[in-house]
Amino acid sequence: MKDYIEERAVSIANYIIDNNATVRQTAKKFGISKSTVHKDVAERLLHINPNLARQARVVLDINKSERHIRGGMATKEKYLHQHAT
Repeated sequence: MKDYIEERAVSIANYIIDNNATVRQTAKKFGISKSTVHKDVAERLLHINPNLARQARVVLDINKSERHIRGGMATKEKYLHQHAT
């Protein structure tokens, strides 16, 4: 694996852990696709730093379990703003 990919995987994991970031937020921050974020954390990082991979996975799993709530809140806000105007 190329060095820059390993460095990116570690940087991504640290960003996710430090900011409780979602996959979408992380992808936007690093200018990569959501698929690349998943691959870096789920596959590549396991070979580089398994402990860091587990920590990032915990944050991503929590975010995944809460995403339906965030989506519902976003929809609620959208319709509140539409009816207010």
